[in-house]
Amino acid sequence: MGLLRTILIIALIYYGLKVLSRLFAPMLFKYAAKKAEQRFGGAFNQQRQEPIEKEGEITIDKMPQNKTSNKDVGDYVDYEEIE
Repeated sequence: MGLLRTILIIALIYYGLKVLSRLFAPMLFKYAAKKAEQRFGGAFNQQRQEPIEKEGEITIDKMPQNKTSNKDVGDYVDYEEIE
């Protein structure tokens, strides 16, 4: 009788935890996601301190250097296809 009672208690605890996890798991995941979003969002906002520009406004941070190609570098080799 004691063995049957122990197995019944273990089964009830197992199914009870299973039902409770289905009820509380979504709330737990939402809480964890919200906390992670706050942590990562805060870190992102601290790194980015640039002024926000209006949409369509163009800014140039660095002008490209004028690069001129040297025409005297290398030789042009004309080739013919041999069959």
